[in-house]
Amino acid sequence: MIAENKGTSFEKNEIGRIRILVTGRVQGVGFRAFVQQVAEDLGLTGWVRNLGYDQVETVAEGDPEVLERFLRSVQAGPRSSRIDDVQVQWEPPLSETSHFEVRYR
Repeated sequence: MIAENKGTSFEKNEIGRIRILVTGRVQGVGFRAFVQQVAEDLGLTGWVRNLGYDQVETVAEGDPEVLERFLRSVQAGPRSSRIDDVQVQWEPPLSETSHFEVRYR
């Protein structure tokens, strides 16, 4: 199931921000490393972290079209994962990081 809040429209060359909460078998399967690699490959900034049992949260900023590609990759996850639910929220960019990192709380 995917819940999306797409109330944001973007102008050309504008930076977007997406927050994604993934529930399922996403811990102990390389999910955070997968998300970090995809984000770095796409040139996005932000972070990913575990949230309690079977949940991972990620925030990414960049070109909105690239963020859409990032979202599709996160929804698919690595082969060893199982995605049960994805919640998506589009937010105003904060430019809080200059790279993409794994956070530990």
